[in-house]
Amino acid sequence: MRAKGRHRATTGCRRVDHVAPSAREPYSLAMTEQGFDEEALAEAYRRALRHEKAGALSLAAAAYNEMLRLDPDDRAGASVRLAGIGHGAVPERAPALYVATLFDQHAEVFDTMLVEQLGYAAPMQLREILHRVRPSGFERFLDLGCGTGLLGEAIEDRTRHRTGVDLSEGMIEIADEKEVYNDLFLGDIQHFLQTTPGPSWDLIAATDVLPYLGDLGPLFAATARWLQPGGLFAVSTEDAPTGLADGFGVGSTHRFGHSAAYLDCVATANGLHSLQREPITVRFDEGSPVTGALMVWERAGP
Repeated sequence: MRAKGRHRATTGCRRVDHVAPSAREPYSLAMTEQGFDEEALAEAYRRALRHEKAGALSLAAAAYNEMLRLDPDDRAGASVRLAGIGHGAVPERAPALYVATLFDQHAEVFDTMLVEQLGYAAPMQLREILHRVRPSGFERFLDLGCGTGLLGEAIEDRTRHRTGVDLSEGMIEIADEKEVYNDLFLGDIQHFLQTTPGPSWDLIAATDVLPYLGDLGPLFAATARWLQPGGLFAVSTEDAPTGLADGFGVGSTHRFGHSAAYLDCVATANGLHSLQREPITVRFDEGSPVTGALMVWERAGP
């Protein structure tokens, strides 16, 4: 089911009429943004990865810090990588420009890479869980970090109206081509939730989003605000790094992991109570399983 009016919006939620295709260069740190030495940044990035792979973490940290000096906006995610090797503070989230750049550069091969190469099956697994806990389906579904629309496709027949939000224009373009969503928005998901004048939803989901966020308080608070009483919030999450009993941290894969206790604490603080937690293998990284869970909470009534 596809509404006639389809929209893209900027981070300021200004609507435009169409998602126009745009050329995207192959994966590279030679960004089009000006204001820093692109070649020097790329060289520092290669050096950092080489040292990290060799186990020379102090040298890797020096190269990552050099990247931050060259590009304070951190398009390459050096701050997250520093935390992952234990040489920097854990940031509250991955830099927005890093996430947008990363997914823009992989958009055209994203579905194949994530599903076929990395074994990502969270959308279909979540479909099964949602059918168990709410067999009647959903009227209005908000897909936070919708990407290319994998979750939208998985539960299209279980939802009447679908809205997608993503930081990557490349992802939004592909999701638009699939004609799954009634409305699409380009922008930061937390900013969208905090500023949208839109309606309440009875299902909000964020799959493969939490690994790019550390502090989940703002996301859960904004989500709870727009959930109808009895509405569901569903996420996929990766386990906290080894040795971290509570809270969140950055693991060796340079992604955020969250403990179950932390997730439940944040959810409870925002009026959400747990309906389902199902351990899963989220994906594979260099052949090794990345463990996590699919979690569903329900917003309490008035």
